[in-house]
Amino acid sequence: MPNVSIKRIEHDLFNLSRFGYNEEDKGVYRQGFSDADMAARRWTMQLFEENGMTARMDGAGNVIGRYGDMEKPAVMVGSHLDSVPAGGIFDGALGVIAGLECVRTIRDNNISLDYPIEIVGTSEEEGRFGGMLGAQALTGCVTLPWLESAKDENGISLKEAMAAHGLNLQDVLHAYRRPEDLKAYLEIHVEQGPVLEAKRKSIGVVDGISGVFKWIVRLIGKADHAGTAPMDMRSDAFLGLADFAHEIQRIIDEEGTEKSRITIGHVALKPGFPHTVPGEVEFTIVGRDLDPEVMTGLANACRRVLSSIARRHRLMFEYQQMSWLDPQYCSSAVVDLIENKTKDRGYSYMRMPSGAGHDVQFFSNITDAGLIFVPSVGGVSHAPDELTHWSDIENGANVLLDCILDLARD
Repeated sequence: MPNVSIKRIEHDLFNLSRFGYNEEDKGVYRQGFSDADMAARRWTMQLFEENGMTARMDGAGNVIGRYGDMEKPAVMVGSHLDSVPAGGIFDGALGVIAGLECVRTIRDNNISLDYPIEIVGTSEEEGRFGGMLGAQALTGCVTLPWLESAKDENGISLKEAMAAHGLNLQDVLHAYRRPEDLKAYLEIHVEQGPVLEAKRKSIGVVDGISGVFKWIVRLIGKADHAGTAPMDMRSDAFLGLADFAHEIQRIIDEEGTEKSRITIGHVALKPGFPHTVPGEVEFTIVGRDLDPEVMTGLANACRRVLSSIARRHRLMFEYQQMSWLDPQYCSSAVVDLIENKTKDRGYSYMRMPSGAGHDVQFFSNITDAGLIFVPSVGGVSHAPDELTHWSDIENGANVLLDCILDLARD
């Protein structure tokens, strides 16, 4: 059976990492629709063309390289090209470069295909503007009102960011691909967690993407002098937050599963002065699970516990649900295919869910879709020291190649 060249993958990943690379902290700064991001997209299209593919950028900023018949439905392979601030070199980029390497291997070995292959570098997956824009546009999961209202944390609108690079917001809707245009979608991604490494497995066969809900919560009490306000007469908003944090494990034990996650990721105290009792705290809650009923149970439990804590500390409790994404399962046929090809190669593996969101969850709505994980050393991701061993990348890319060959031939 043919094998990918890990040296070519390594070479391309390092070259891609130069776009947005920060010498000071060694991180990659390639946020969606930044100058570095768009330069990386132009470079990727050039790379597609150098390797015998036709290349284009659609209205959502996705870059697509096509190999083979222009009329038949395509096996689409890819991931995203943007990064978080101070990100690593593998997250997202691996899926694009590994897909390209599979096409090179097919071409080098003169393997004939019955269906074309498309490699896609999706846009704005990391959520600078609050979604996974490229994948959502390709799968028809965006609306014009949302596009027109989307802004980043600095108040820059999506419309402004796209226009700065000659892209028209209205054209995002034209990026949609009909289900009949695609035969399947495949993605390879670093796990971004510690499970595969801890279990000593080379491949993660992902069976589904956890659903996610995000709240902004406010506990409002009364700011007071830290020296004169007696402890039993305070309405301390921070104590309410601290009590809730201690309840998270109990909520999961009673309402969740081993796949459940609840995270307080951002906290802001007001007035935020050392000698003042906090009168208000605003914080985020992000809950995840692979079962929609469990997600609902977790959300209801959070609400009950916060209401009780607010009464206990004489606080007002309010929250706003910012988003709710239902769990999404991968195609059972593609999951089985990935598992079988992994067995054929003799690689160790496990079936597992993804706690993080990925482009594949949107493609699952319109075509057979699957996701391959390779281990992350120490579970580190979204950081400059993100690392996956080249041997694991080679194994994952070979499984990807085998799956592509099966799907692209009758």
